[in-house]
Amino acid sequence: SADPETKRRILNRLKRAQGQLGGVIRLIEEGGDCQSVVTQLAATSRALDRAGFAILSSGLQQCLATKGSVEGEDAKTLEKLFLTLS
Repeated sequence: SADPETKRRILNRLKRAQGQLGGVIRLIEEGGDCQSVVTQLAATSRALDRAGFAILSSGLQQCLATKGSVEGEDAKTLEKLFLTLS
């Protein structure tokens, strides 16, 4: 589990993305122009990606703190998770 400050930062990113997604939905419902919708959707996507990378970074830091290195299955798992976000 992430430390309280990291958890707070991750939750803030996710809440920001949630708000941005609400903005995308409103734009579409109100007939917003294509450029505004796509721009807001891209911002939402970036916010979600950043939250995902922050979660992975936190996991990597914990792994290094407890084991001193990342090897074997841990390394493969982290690599797969990073690639999932790319």
